[in-house]
Amino acid sequence: MASIYLEQYQAIVARLVQARKDAGLTQVELAERLGQRQTFVSKYELGERRLDVAEFIEICRAIGTEPTRLLTSY
Repeated sequence: MASIYLEQYQAIVARLVQARKDAGLTQVELAERLGQRQTFVSKYELGERRLDVAEFIEICRAIGTEPTRLLTSY
C-alpha cells in the first residue's frame, strides 16, 4: 500500500528533516543543491508529496549523509 501516511514512511521523512537540520541547511539551501524549488523540499517534509527511492538517495547525498545511515537507524 503506497501511502504518505504510513508510519514507516513518516519516520523516514522525519529522519531526512532532522539530517537536514543537523547539517545546518535550510529548505532553500537544500533545494538549491538539488536543483529544485524550496516547495519541493517543503512538500515532502510536510507529507504532501511522496519521494521515490532515487529522490531519497539524491536528497541524502545533498545533505551529506549516506542513505543507509538513515535507513539502518530505522
